[in-house]
Amino acid sequence: MENKNDRPLVSFIVTTYNLPTTLLCECLQSILSLSLSKEEREIIVVDDGSEVSPLNDLVELRDKIVYVRQRNKGLSEARNMGLVCAQGKFIQFVDGDDYLIQAPYEHCLDIARYKDADIILFHETEEEQPEVPFECNGPMTGSAYMHQYNLRASACGYLFRANILGNLRFTPNLLHEDEEFTPQLFLRAEHMYFTPSKAYYYRQRSGSITQEDNMRHMAKRLDDTESIILRLLDIAQHSPEMERVALNRRIAQLTMDHLYNIIQLTHSARHLNEAIERLRNYGLFPLPDKNYTKKYVAFRKMINTKLGRRILLLTIR
Repeated sequence: MENKNDRPLVSFIVTTYNLPTTLLCECLQSILSLSLSKEEREIIVVDDGSEVSPLNDLVELRDKIVYVRQRNKGLSEARNMGLVCAQGKFIQFVDGDDYLIQAPYEHCLDIARYKDADIILFHETEEEQPEVPFECNGPMTGSAYMHQYNLRASACGYLFRANILGNLRFTPNLLHEDEEFTPQLFLRAEHMYFTPSKAYYYRQRSGSITQEDNMRHMAKRLDDTESIILRLLDIAQHSPEMERVALNRRIAQLTMDHLYNIIQLTHSARHLNEAIERLRNYGLFPLPDKNYTKKYVAFRKMINTKLGRRILLLTIR
């Protein structure tokens, strides 16, 4: 029988697709540099059908990683494959062109080691050597956090306990799949901690999914976001009150971001008005009269009037 104490502390699920080997190696070395013994870490590299497998360039790391190659199915399926393989008590997603920043991430590992944490939320950064504020807030439930704060949805921005996952997985062929996955995961967390430590280096690269600039991608991005909003709305309507209130805040924030993106990406009054009518039919427009953030309040006042919408279309670029 398997001894649960023999499980690694953390499974790092590293996804890659046609990445320069130098970036992938930098990512893997950032994990190997952490204060985790080989028994405490598990590094699962999921190659999502790269044209050329990077394995031959990872000779020195072969005995330190689990390499899984699948046909190209997209990021959601790659992460789901990593979850199938993962044996660790905690899970950390890492995109293969990013890396973990040692000192602040060690702080997150200490929280995982010494506190009864379900989720440790930290910050992403584009600074190579950020300051390290060794602060820790919590515990609180994930729903309480979502009730009080705007959620940062990136699945790479937190470390989470594997046993809260249940049957939750990423939806295949969905852009911005984190926006659907993360709120559902947070609702499952009874003991959540959050820190201002900037522990994850996020690399902006031309040619990545978020940088593509074409009409088909734009249309899918907007359609998928609307689908995510409606999926979260359905979950909220069947949830207990505390979870429903938490999700409603996230839905309102995501709806605001969606309308902003429609303006920014299309500059089209027709597209905006059509989206507003669809959202209205689902009870998502006008935006709720809540004081979530100053930005939310200001945008809500503008988008809820015809004159405000005209101004937004002229000023958002």
